[in-house]
Parts: sequence; structure tokens; C-alpha cells
Amino acid sequence: MAKQTQKGGNENQTDASQQIQRSKNPRSSRKSTAANKVKVANEQKQRKRLASQTNEDSVVLRKMPKRSAACLNFKEKPLHIVEKDSIIETKKDVGVEDELLAVRLTAGQENGRPCRRLADFIFHNLDGVPQPFEMSEVDDIFISGLILPLEEGADKEKAKGIRCDGFGRIEEWSISGYEDGSPVLWVSTDIADYDCLKPSGSFKKFYDHFYAKATACVEVYKKLSKSSGGDPNVSLDELLAGVVRAMSGMKCFPSGLCIRDFIVQQGDFIYNQLIGLDQSSKKTDHLFVELPVLSALKDECSKLVDLVQAQPGSLPGSLRIGPKYGDENNKSLSVISCPSEETEDSKMARLYQDQEVWCSLKQKKSKGSVSLSSQYYIKINEDEIAHDYPLPAYYKACSEETDEYIIFDSGAGAYDIDDLPKNRLHNWALYNSDARLVPLELLPMKPCSEIDVTIFGSGVMTVDDGSGYNLDGECAHSSSGSGDPEIEGIPVFLSEIKDWVIEFGSAMVSIFIRTDMSWYRLGKPSKQYAAWYERVLKTVRVAISILAMLKDEIRLARLPFNDVIKRVSDFNKDHPAFISSNKEVVERYVVVHGQIILQHFLEFPDRDIKRCAFVIGLIKKMEERHHRKWLVSKKKVVLRNGQNLNPRSAIEPVVSKRKPMQATTTRLINRLWGGYYSNHSPEESNEGIHSEVKDDDDIEAQEENEEDDNDALEEQLVVPDKSQIHGRKQTKSCSGSQVVKWDGKPVGKLPTGEVLFKKATVHGHEIEVGGTVQVDELGNDLAIFFVEYMFEKSNGDKMFHGRLMQQGCETVLGNTANERELFLTDDCVNFQLEEVKQNVHVKIGSMPWGYQHRKANINTEKMNRARAEERKKMGLPTEYYCKSLYSPKRGAFFALPYAAMGLGSGSCQACKSKEAYTDSEKFILHDSMNGFMYQGNRYSILDYVYLSPSYFSSEKEGESFKSGRNVGLKAFVICQLLEICNLQKSDRHDANSVHVKVRRFFRPEDISSTKAYSSDIRELYYSEEMHTVPVDMIEGRCEIWKRKDLQLQDAPGTFDHAFFCEYLYDPSKGSIKQLPAHIKIKYSSRKPSDDVIFRKKGKSKEGEDDLEVGRLKEESQGKRLTSLDIFAGCGGLSEGLQQAGTISLAFVFVMLSSVSFTKWAIEYDEAAGDAFKLNHPEASVFVNNCNVILRAVMQKCGDADDCISTPEATELAASLNQEDVDNLPLPGQVDFINGGPPCQGFSGMNRFNHSTWSKVQCEMILAFLSFADYYRPKFFLLENVRNFVTFNQGQTFRLTLASLLEMGYQVRFGILEAGAFGVPQSRKRAFIWAASPEEMLPEWPEPMHVFAVPELKISLSGNLYYSAVRSTARGAPFRSLTVRDTIGDLPPVGNGASKLSIEYQSDPISWFQRKIRGNMEVLNDHIAKEMNELNLIRCQRIPRRPGADWRDLPDEKVTLSSGQVVDLIPWCLPNTAKRHNQWKGLFGRLDWEGNFPTSITDPQPMGKVGMCFHPEQDRIVTVRECSRSQGFPDKYKFSGTVLHKHRQIGNAVPPPLAYALGRKLKEAIERKSL
Repeated sequence: MAKQTQKGGNENQTDASQQIQRSKNPRSSRKSTAANKVKVANEQKQRKRLASQTNEDSVVLRKMPKRSAACLNFKEKPLHIVEKDSIIETKKDVGVEDELLAVRLTAGQENGRPCRRLADFIFHNLDGVPQPFEMSEVDDIFISGLILPLEEGADKEKAKGIRCDGFGRIEEWSISGYEDGSPVLWVSTDIADYDCLKPSGSFKKFYDHFYAKATACVEVYKKLSKSSGGDPNVSLDELLAGVVRAMSGMKCFPSGLCIRDFIVQQGDFIYNQLIGLDQSSKKTDHLFVELPVLSALKDECSKLVDLVQAQPGSLPGSLRIGPKYGDENNKSLSVISCPSEETEDSKMARLYQDQEVWCSLKQKKSKGSVSLSSQYYIKINEDEIAHDYPLPAYYKACSEETDEYIIFDSGAGAYDIDDLPKNRLHNWALYNSDARLVPLELLPMKPCSEIDVTIFGSGVMTVDDGSGYNLDGECAHSSSGSGDPEIEGIPVFLSEIKDWVIEFGSAMVSIFIRTDMSWYRLGKPSKQYAAWYERVLKTVRVAISILAMLKDEIRLARLPFNDVIKRVSDFNKDHPAFISSNKEVVERYVVVHGQIILQHFLEFPDRDIKRCAFVIGLIKKMEERHHRKWLVSKKKVVLRNGQNLNPRSAIEPVVSKRKPMQATTTRLINRLWGGYYSNHSPEESNEGIHSEVKDDDDIEAQEENEEDDNDALEEQLVVPDKSQIHGRKQTKSCSGSQVVKWDGKPVGKLPTGEVLFKKATVHGHEIEVGGTVQVDELGNDLAIFFVEYMFEKSNGDKMFHGRLMQQGCETVLGNTANERELFLTDDCVNFQLEEVKQNVHVKIGSMPWGYQHRKANINTEKMNRARAEERKKMGLPTEYYCKSLYSPKRGAFFALPYAAMGLGSGSCQACKSKEAYTDSEKFILHDSMNGFMYQGNRYSILDYVYLSPSYFSSEKEGESFKSGRNVGLKAFVICQLLEICNLQKSDRHDANSVHVKVRRFFRPEDISSTKAYSSDIRELYYSEEMHTVPVDMIEGRCEIWKRKDLQLQDAPGTFDHAFFCEYLYDPSKGSIKQLPAHIKIKYSSRKPSDDVIFRKKGKSKEGEDDLEVGRLKEESQGKRLTSLDIFAGCGGLSEGLQQAGTISLAFVFVMLSSVSFTKWAIEYDEAAGDAFKLNHPEASVFVNNCNVILRAVMQKCGDADDCISTPEATELAASLNQEDVDNLPLPGQVDFINGGPPCQGFSGMNRFNHSTWSKVQCEMILAFLSFADYYRPKFFLLENVRNFVTFNQGQTFRLTLASLLEMGYQVRFGILEAGAFGVPQSRKRAFIWAASPEEMLPEWPEPMHVFAVPELKISLSGNLYYSAVRSTARGAPFRSLTVRDTIGDLPPVGNGASKLSIEYQSDPISWFQRKIRGNMEVLNDHIAKEMNELNLIRCQRIPRRPGADWRDLPDEKVTLSSGQVVDLIPWCLPNTAKRHNQWKGLFGRLDWEGNFPTSITDPQPMGKVGMCFHPEQDRIVTVRECSRSQGFPDKYKFSGTVLHKHRQIGNAVPPPLAYALGRKLKEAIERKSL
């Protein structure tokens, strides 16, 4: 620990382990610190005490601070205490005068030297004057404060602490917390050590100063220590830049410049603290005293100013050493060097100088900045700038533009500027109401109260990628640097543009314009408008050049406007900001375009520059030119116009393939969705919504940037309260007999002897088994129950057993449910029959299933609706219907179990399910002591089991993990049961009390990371290590097979709990050897599963295997589901589903009983459609709009009258070529429909939170559901982004469920993390399964890999939530897959690599690489996007270590090949970091031992998921690397340009996840056949 002692300078530092163990959290470090300090502290105290004594017999009286004298002359007075007065409320802290007593009163469980916490403290001298920490080195300093126990215990009185004044003196101070990254300040007296928690208000300025110095020490330590991820070889500039960024959040610093100066000022202090860690540090492989960068920091400190002797009598207030801080003649901070031998006077002078500099920093911060033009916006006169722009021209209209109001919500009303979505605008132009091109400068750069200019725009809209403009060369270079590819987006014309803003750096500029609908980041303008935009960029260059000039100017305050103009006129003609050599021309240009320049100064962080003479002079010059002033509006919430006044809106739109098309729907879907939106206004739907709805890319980026996520991740699906929708109809009980009578003879008895009956008369109503009744369950809350059976108790009570039936509004469906539909539940209860109020008419049953019954069912439902409406008008009771069972615990709606309902036999399926679940949770020990039942599994001696890894961890790990890194998460430990230990009879039913002896098998990752990388994840190592563990540590069963029976399967993932073992591992020696012959492994004795066939022993005739394979293939053809993949993309979902039937026949792999066969696919994007064809040549791929295809199908089948489509869709459907028409699938041919509809709202293109029906009609989810409605396949699977369940306040999700239920499907919903299913990336996706009532509804697959994600929950009604699968953060059968596992074998390539096929250059190493490579001999698509020169330099400067990103870039400028000098760090990042979670991950490198972030459609360093750099190579990840991160095999082909291929991969469903879903689909089909 770095320590300072009184009057002794810097002593040799104590054990570094003490310092490392201390942290700001007392629970994690203070306890160990107290124990570790005892020996060293006692030695130091002994030395100090010897030094303070002249001899053993003489005692020198220590000076003590002044205290008020105690009164000794108390007169006794009679005192009467009433009962009321005996209750005393203690408001003040308990105080004592003796430090030793205070320490004893706050003692806890401790050994050795006491350690306490200190709060509300002051350090002061004998006179009670507050003094800095370090003053204890030159004077006697004492403490007054509240002494608290080190640990917070159960003793509340002790936890309040003991106040003690004037105790001490302070013998030494110290800093700890280096390893934990947060400084902890300690002071020591002769009696105890004190952790300084919180100072008193009067001492805060001294505490803040020293804490800032300690923080600087810790941050420098982190940057230089390898154990903390630092680099000891960094340069001084890199070190300072990193520390400045880390400390930029401290409130005491007004700007990054001050922090840098402060760090340099404290260079000597930092140096002395860190070299003190060298004496006994065992955790670092370098000595701080040997680091050149630390010596350079010390030297830089010494160079600032030489030590000047203090003048007598000037201390403390008027001390001034060297130039005064803030002196105009010297901008540098004045500091004192600290030589090793320093006199007390010079040390005191240095401390006072430090304090004076610190106070000047604080004063500078408190002064604030003068807001320029904060009240008024100076409007530019168009006549002034006319000749700076081209001659008048008019916008050439594009025939393919779409009204911005169609894409976004066009409803009038109020909106918040900050809540608007952000998009990108390419190929754009600005014009007025006459379509004349106008300068961007005419727009205000702030929201203004009155605007007399109206400007519109047009362009191609895409998702904002975060990149800006590069000012180095031509005006049209994007920061992504991928050339000039064709922009694919939505051509739009904008509504009135309200204002614009600039975000800038020296080379990068982002310009935004705002309409009432959206913010737009401007990309490359149209060729027609390029000359108009060039003038704006020219002015930006001028502004940035002037800023750079002033930033480097020492005499900033004395450089007037005219001098700046003179310097600009002296620019060389090759200078990017050159205007003219004529000073008058330059002045006119700067003043006329002054508002753009002023905007740059307003955004600049340096307050001195904001107030400089140039700015004041510029404002004065602009006012002299009579520029008009607009009053700036401070309102962030403004009104939106309800109509787009753009002149393009008056032009008749022309049919365009790119224009959003209203969805083609069936009448059923149109009625359900249209009816909902006509009855529920957006305002009603928004009630109770408090959480912001974010697009999926925002959510994924946020997840990648979060470092810790301890709370369960929960999708807040809002289900409106039933009282706000349609409550149960209240009816009065009919008059009649009040006696409950049985009607008929008994029909049997319950096992407990109660007599069963079929009918009863209650209150005059006839109640029957199988009927439905209304019961007064809770007061006036009437509940509806299905009568399972009726019985009479022995005491004569007449009872019935009923199952609750819920209205749809009480389920996850909320207000989208049909008010006449009830849902059976598994909640059952016994009621007395006298509690029955009346019968309820409920039709229980389902309609005929199949596409052939669709029309008849529609007509029947139409008549039922008309009948219900008529009864409602007549005031008659509602007639309900029920066709589904709702199970919130399983997240599903099931077909009713008709055969087991209302039998009247005393049997209840719900009760049986509960009993079975209860029995499965019981622990049952076999009498033979050779096995037991636990959590539904049977275990026997010699079985192999999974054990929780937490039991074997040296440190108990909580559910805490960092994004992008699964490091520290462990797979289940595999052991073999050897025996059940002796136990008492009382322990036989407690899984925690019963212990078993097990033999541990080690995994490759238990041995080393190198072994894990090169080994099969299914490999185990035998050992002689034994453990005795409680049964409740068991997580499940597994098996060990012979390796030859576990050949590498040609499947995307592994889902068998099967392992192999061939070697023995000795953990004590770390040795591995062949398994000895005397060790016999118990191999699995179970028969191979139906889908796995192994070669029989013995020889076979030639061709016998081929015949067997052919026979199996032929048999499997009839069992496959013919599938239609809609929104197919490149085919990731189809790929995984089809491979779910892959099996191994010895060493031959065949497709046997494949769960599905994709016969048809629909994809709108041509490149993606081509990719699908390349990989699925047997499928008929329709590259067209799905709305057109659905219209064509229904028209072909003669059902055009049931199809609702636009004239455009009808016309395009009629124009399809005959071959496509002939290949269209017909109803009855499609067994399975799957896909992921790209809904605009929740995919990132649009966020219309206040949805209206006119906008929802454009959603592709309607067309997708209409395909399901028309074809009525056996199975249906919807995949979408996680945000799907909460988008639009959950309306889209609930309406989707309601639509499928209306069709008659069983439905299951949930969210899955792809990383838990063998995908090496974080990718959370929502799924909805649907199955016909004749089929089994597929279950969710079991997660197989550990992954750092909590349970993904969906909130339901009634404070319930549902999670599809458990979190694997605490263990799973296999470890997580890493970046190294995925791409470690791929050859190196450079930035912009474009060779489509190359050699692998090495063999695969990891299990994943061998599986993903397959039999490929040539590596395809190992191509990368090309970064521009600046981003390439940035990439080269990003350290090659985990977690490195833009924050590790040195704060410096670089010179490009063009000669342009630019900032290495994009200006917008550090200046907006606080608002954007520090922009974590941007320009980030992947971590070899971590996982990939979510694969997106366009990886780029400034994108929403900016971690896209290779771990070691200076480039963006390649197409093949991204495809591997999604689980695509190397044989999979993609089509188009590099951007097309990235988009295909980013939009795809990972094949391993699809494979897992396909296996469960196959299981459901097989269960039905049993």
C-alpha cells in the first residue's frame, strides 16, 4: 500500500497485496485489509513510538487540540419525569472523548489491529483549522468525526457510530483500491486505521482535492498495469489521453484540458505513489520505477515551473509560487516539483500551492460560460449570400418518392424533439415551395418562435449508421469508406424542415436536419444539389480551422477579430479553408456565413474560446450588417402539423417497386386488425405506458455496451386492465328455491369416500357436470367455472369441483381478445353449490379444421357475431364460447382436452397435472440405497450427472457478467455417482441433507484455455478426484459413449447429453495420459434414438450401406413437412429446420426424416433471393413482394373476393409470368409456414408509437398472418426481434396471438438467446409457434451452452411473467463458444480484402471450426468492407486487447496522405459520451475469449454495434467471419456485393437456433404418432 508518514517523507512502501485488496466496498476488501495490515502496521507504530520517546522512562506530553472545559460544579435539582417524557428520541450522535473507547464501542469480529470507517470528519491542527491530508507530514494533525464499524452488522446502535473530537494525531495516510479501480483513502493513528468515507461540508474542498489526486494515481495504475488490462509500453500522450477520458466525468473539472494539466501537475505525486508498489508486488511482471512513461510524466511535472521559495508571512492565503494560475502570460498550471529530500517549509509551500491551484479550478468551473446568442438567433439574409451559390435552379422531381407522412405517424399533436427517430438521408436536395433549390443556411440552427422561410427536402431514407462526412477530400465521402455503392432505401419527400445542427471534429462532420417526423443525418447530396452543399462544407472547414488556430493560441484573449481574419487570408491556396488572399473578401465571407461559424463555437467545450475576442467581434459585425434576429424557442415539445405541405405531395404518385405497399390481407385478418384499431384509439392504448419503446438495433447496442446486468431482463408487455375494457356482465340471481338438491342417483364415489352426482338444482337452476356456472368468488367479483364433478361431503355439504375460465382480457391478449371468448385454465377449486349464482351459456368445442372448411367457418362465425350483437341490443345474457386452454406458466394456448373434461368421475386433468408436477419435485430415496428420484429424474449408482459449477468454484460467483465476455461462466461439472453416504432416517426426504460420493471428470477448459480451444467440447478426462456433495447440487443426467459412436455430425448444433472419455487427468500434476486398461468406463447402455443409426458389427456386402441409405431416404420423404418460407432472406431459417433431420449412418451422413422441406420461398430483395436459390436449388423462389404473391395465389384459386389488396398489387399479380403462376403453392399443399416479417416499426426504420390503422395496414405482419389464414398449414413459426413483444405498446404482439387463436391454432410464445444454442454471438429473438388443434404444439428447445444473459421474461397480466427457457449463466451442459473458436483458423486478410476464394492455409483447430468447415477445401467470401484512410489509422491505433475501443485512442492529430491534419478521436464521441453511455464499443475490437456482438446488416466502427474490428488484424470483420458468428457453414453461399452479403447475414435467423427449433418440431410430430 502506498503510504506517507509524518515528517518522514516517503518511506519504503508496504506489502502491495494490502493495497490491491482494499477497495471502496468495505465488504470486499476492508476485512482482509485489516488482517493483512497488522504485522506491518505494528512495526511502523513501534518505529514511530521509539522516535517520539527520548528514553523508556521519560514521556513527552503530546500537544492536543483545544476542547471546551467540562463543567464540574453541577447543583442537584429535583427532577420529575412523567411517562410521556420518558420516551426520548435520540437525534444526535453518541459522543466520547477518548479514541480508544470509541474504537472499543464500535468493535466487531476482528483480529489484530482495529479498522474503522470515518464519516462527517475534519482533519485540523491544534487550533481547529482544517488542514489537507498531506499536512500530516509536516505538522500535528488531528481528527474530529464519526467513527463507524468497518462492517455493517445487525447491531443498529453500534452501526450509528460514535462521535469523537480531536483524536489522533494522524501518523500516516495511504491510498488503496488500485486493483478495483476506485481509490480508498485511509488514515492511521496509533490506535486504529480509518477508511475515510464522507467528509463534513467544511472539509469537502480538501477531501475532493486529495480524492482527485488519488483517482489520478488509480487511473494511471490501470493504464499501466497488465493485471488491470493496461499496457506499460504506452506513450505519455496515450497515457494522458486515457486518464483524461476516464476522469472526464468528475464534476470538479470544467473541461478535459484542465484534467490534463492537473494530471501533469501531480506527476511527481503519482510517480511516488506507484513506485511504492514495487517493493513487494507479486502480481505485476514489471516495476513501475522502470517504466519510461512514468518517468516522462515526472519529468513533465518538473518542467512546468521551478520551485520558488515562499515569502515569509504570506501563508496560507496569499501564498503564490511561480506564475499565478490563469495568468494571461502563462496558460500552464504552476506546480512545484517534489524532490526526494524536501524541507518542511518547502513541503508546506507545495501543499498550499496545490490547494491554491485546485481552488482556482473550482472557481473557473463555478463561473460558467456566457451563453452566446442564447436568446436570439441572427438570421442570414438571402441577398447577402446569393452570389456565393449557383444560379437559380429547380428540383427535378423523382417519380418514386413517398410522402414522409406515410412512413411515419402523420397525426397532428405535440411531440418532444428528443424523442424523434433518427434516419439517414442520401442523394438529397433542399427546395422551397416553388421547388427552387435553396441554401441550407437559410434554415435556423435552433428552434425559433417565428420563421419566415419554408424549406422542404427529398432524398433516399435509410437507417442511420452513425457515420459522418469526411472533410479531408471531396465533400461526398462517408466515414464508412466503402466506395459509392448504390443506396437502397425509401425515396421520400420531407415535410417542412424546422432546424438543423452540426456535430463536428477536425475531419468529420455530421449535419442533421429535423422535420416534425424525424431527424435526418445528411449523407451524400444529389449531383444537382452538390454545389449548394459544398458552400456549407466550405464554411465548416473555415470554422474548424479558426477553432484550431485559437486553440493553439497562447494569447487567446488578445487575438481580436481582425487578426483572425488576417491569418485566414494568409492561408495557402491548397489549404482546405482557403477563401481568398484579400482580407476584405475573407471578412465578408466570415460575417455573411457567420451563423455556421458561431454554431461551432457554441458547441466547443473550452469556455475561454467561447468568450474570446473573435467571437465578440463576429457577433458585432453580423449585427452591423442588419441581420434579422429571431427569438429562440426553448420549448422541446412543439406542435406537429397534420398535413405535409411539400409541393411534391400535389404530384400524382407513380407506381414504384420501392414504395411501401399496403398489405394484402384476407378478410379475417382485415376484420380483426381493422376492428381493433377502429375501437381502440392510440391515446387509449397509450394509457399506463411509461417505458420508451426502442428499435431493436438500439436495444442490441445498449446490451453490448452494458458492463453489468444483474437484474432479470424483462420484456414489459402492457396488458390493459380488464376494468378498462369489458368486464364480466353483472346479472341478478333468479328467484327460486334456496335449497340445493341433488337431481338423480349417485354415480360413484371419490377415493376418499364422498358420493358423486351428475346433476343438482341450485337456486332454481339446474347444474350439470360439464356445464359452466358463475360463482361469487370474492365479494362481487363473479368468476366463471367449468364443472368437472359434483360430490357430497360426509358432513352433508354439497360441493362441486370447478376449473376457472378466464375472459380474454384477463390473459396475455388483453384488449385484443374477443369479448365472447373464454379460456379454460388449470386453476381448479372446490366450491359449495350454494355459492353458484347462475348458469352461464358457454359453447365448448372447435370448428372443423382445415383450409377446406375455412369459408364455411367464416360464414358460421359471421352469423354468430350477428346473433351476439342482436342479443346485446335486446339486453340478453352473453353467449360465450371456449375452444382453448390458457396456461400462463407454459406461455401457451392449447387445444381443449375434450376427452378428459367433465367426466363426472372425480377425475380432474388439472389436478393430475399439479400432482404429477409435485411428485416430480419430490426427492425419493430408494430403500435399497442404490438410487433415488430427484426433480423428475431417476438416478442410480454409476450414473453420470451434471453438478452445479458453483459448488466447485473457489469463489462463489453471482449472476454478474459483462457484455461480450462469457469469461468466468462455467459449464456443469460432470461426475459419476459412486455411493449414497450414510444418513439418518430423518434425512431421507431432504435433498440438501442427503449426500452422495462422486468421481469428477474434467473438461478441457478445466485444464487450460489452449486445451479447450483444440479439443472437442464433448471430451472428458477421467480422474481420481472424489467429492461428497449434497444431492441438491445435481442439475441433471448425462451419458458417456464411445467416441466412435459420436462422430462429428453435419448439423449446426449439438443437443445430446453425450460425452466421450479416452484419457486420464491428474490435477495435482497437471498430466494427461492414455486411460489405463484396468480403468473401465461405464458406457451408455441405452439403445440409439430413432434418428441415429450405427453400423452393425461384422462385415457387410458391397453396396449394402448404399441400399440402406436409399431405403431410409425414401421412407423419410413422406414424413417431411412441405414448407413455405416467407421473407426468406438468404435461407438461415430453412437451413436449420431442414438439417433438424440430419443423422449419421456410421461415417455417412444422410437426411433422414427431415422435419421440413422448403419447397417454396418468397423474398423481396433480389440479392437475398439469389442466395436462397444457390443454397436451396430444389425450392421455387419468388423474388417479389409477398403482397403480390398472396394476391396471385388467391386469384389463381378463385378466391379474389376474399382478398383485400391495392390496385397496385392486383395489377402486379396479373402481370406475373405464367411459369411463376404455375409454381405457386395451393391450399392443402403447404404443411408449414415460417418466416420473420420485417415490420417497419420494430425493425428500426420507423417508430410510430401512436399507430393508426392507416399506418398499420402497411405492416407485413398482416400479409404474413393472411398467408397462414388462407393456407391453414399444420404448423406456423414467426421469428422477429426481441422488441416485437413490446413494440407499439404490445398491440402488434397481442393482435398476432389473437389472430392465430381466431383461426383455431394452438399458440406458444417466448424469447430465446441464440448464444445458448451454439451460436457464438448474443442475439435475442422472439418466436411464436402455432399448431393446428390436431397436432402437438412444439416445446421450446433446451439451452445447451452457458451464456451471459439473464432469464428473458415476458410480463403477462396479473403480475405474472413467462420465461421460455432458464438462464444458463449459472451453468449448462457445454461451455460458450468464443471468437477464437469461431474464426481462429481463418487466414489473415487486409482492409478491403476482395478476393472471393482463397486457400484456408491451415487445418481447423477447434471443434466448432471442424464442424463449420465440413469438407470445404476453398474458403469463400473472406472479404471485408474497405475503411477510409482515417478509420484505418484509428483501427491500427486501437490496442489489441479485450475491451479496447475509441476510448483507448491517443488524443492527438494525424496527417493523412492528402496532407490534411485531423483529430484521431472523432470529436463527437468524447463531447457526447455522457449522453450515450460513453459510446462503449465504438471502434471496438473483438475479444478472442468473448463472443461476437449481435450481427447487424452493416458492420462499421461508428455504427450502433461498433465492435467490429478483428481482435488482431486492422480491419472490419469479413463476410465469412460474420457468417460463422451466425452459425452458417463455410459451404453456405451469399450473393451480391459485400454490403449485400453483410445484409443477408445480419437479417438471417442463425441456423443452429433454427435447428434447435426444428428438433422440437420433429419431436412434436413423433409424439403425436405414438
